[in-house]
Amino acid sequence: MDAYLLFLIITVATVMSPGPGVLLTLTNAIRFGVSGAIGGILGLAVGAFLIAGVSATGLGILLATSAVAFTVLKFIGAAYLIYLGVKLWRAPPAVIELRAAGRRTLPRQFAEGLGLQLTNPKAVFFFLSILPQFVTYDSAHVGQFALLVCTYSVVLVVVHLIYAALARTTRQWLASDSGGRLVNRLGGGTFMCFGLGLAATSR
Repeated sequence: MDAYLLFLIITVATVMSPGPGVLLTLTNAIRFGVSGAIGGILGLAVGAFLIAGVSATGLGILLATSAVAFTVLKFIGAAYLIYLGVKLWRAPPAVIELRAAGRRTLPRQFAEGLGLQLTNPKAVFFFLSILPQFVTYDSAHVGQFALLVCTYSVVLVVVHLIYAALARTTRQWLASDSGGRLVNRLGGGTFMCFGLGLAATSR
């Protein structure tokens, strides 16, 4: 496979860039600790894996060529982001207390990360435009494609775990009432901005 290292560098840069997924991981890590962010991280990784697979099918081509399909998925994603933002904005500061009882279940965290990733139409176009450039189609391209997709998912997990660990160091201060309220307001407001921004985007 040509330029695998270059693909790896591009993937790391893409995953590290600020976005709803990174914000979700940071927020979960601050509110529930590193272990409380793992479910969401796995959901994001599985969502990326599924989107990559869909991008290689007719649905991926449809989203790339149909303005209606793109618009529908775009607004579903925007609505989900705004929902997460409003929910976080209204959450009481007490949810980031250090006690484990306040932690949400792993399946719920996983579903939140998965839903966030699957309702992001931009991810589809990332895989449609980036992956094909690193696949040699005159050989066994299915294995190459699988390697690239798995690489992306693994990089996402590693990078987000690093983000979660860094966020964990600030959790003591953010466990205070003022700190918890600040996280809720900033996190919720940012999610809503992402949602409004996604709704306003075009192809």
